[in-house]
Amino acid sequence: MTGELAALPKIMFEDLVRQALSEDFGRAGDLTTMATVPAGMRASAVLAARQPGTVAGLDLAGLAFELLDPTAEVVVSKGDGCRVAAGEEIATITADARALLSGERVALNFLGHLSGIATATATLVDAVAGRCAVTCTRKTTPGLRAVEKYAVRCGGGVNHRTGLDDAVLIKDNHIALAGGVTAAVEQVLAQVGHLVAIEVEVDTLDQLRELLEISAGVDAVLLDNMDPPTLREAVALIDGRLTAEASGRITVETAPAIAETGVDLISAGWLTHSAAVLDIGLDIQV
Repeated sequence: MTGELAALPKIMFEDLVRQALSEDFGRAGDLTTMATVPAGMRASAVLAARQPGTVAGLDLAGLAFELLDPTAEVVVSKGDGCRVAAGEEIATITADARALLSGERVALNFLGHLSGIATATATLVDAVAGRCAVTCTRKTTPGLRAVEKYAVRCGGGVNHRTGLDDAVLIKDNHIALAGGVTAAVEQVLAQVGHLVAIEVEVDTLDQLRELLEISAGVDAVLLDNMDPPTLREAVALIDGRLTAEASGRITVETAPAIAETGVDLISAGWLTHSAAVLDIGLDIQV
């Protein structure tokens, strides 16, 4: 990816890691490690990719060890946002040996899941080849939205609204209950502040034409489930007046043709709700 990736503040994910460790330790702690590894032993381990992909979630992985051993040292070879080949080293951790083994699964769960999202995003970013931006949706794992959206950024994508409160997105059901596109937009404009971005979903070119007649105050339009010829016509009608977002069952295979229609954004929920885990291993150095 290009540009510098801003790291998430620890306060945004520390509770997640603590809860995951607490869940794993249960009522009696790591019985296996306590029985087989002497207290006070230190060891080093290597985090390495077992398949090619894009890294995300190293801070969460490192914190899993640091919470169990405050003296743990994490040396990063390939940071978040970096692409790695199969077998390539991502980081090394030196810590209390018990902390290494007890924190391993929590660290790998976060690192593999978030790197999977980053990898999926990078694949879609590659497919559109710079013709438009790739963005995620609110289809995230409950409780993990902040870190999953961060992983999308690690893969070169951008974020859609984070929640219901940071932008207006008038969808088909809002339009149905409000009494039409015009009524929905007018009601929103009468109630939200001037700093709130407004996007409207349309399913047809007729709805788009209606929106364009009353588009003052609207920032973007979501063109839902339109094929490339229809998208191309929609982009021509919009003529740069609104940000054009294409959405609806977009895949790596269909994305290039959609990007070529001239839309500004492609959004895909599967980046966060269905991305496969990136296989990453932790091996103790003996």
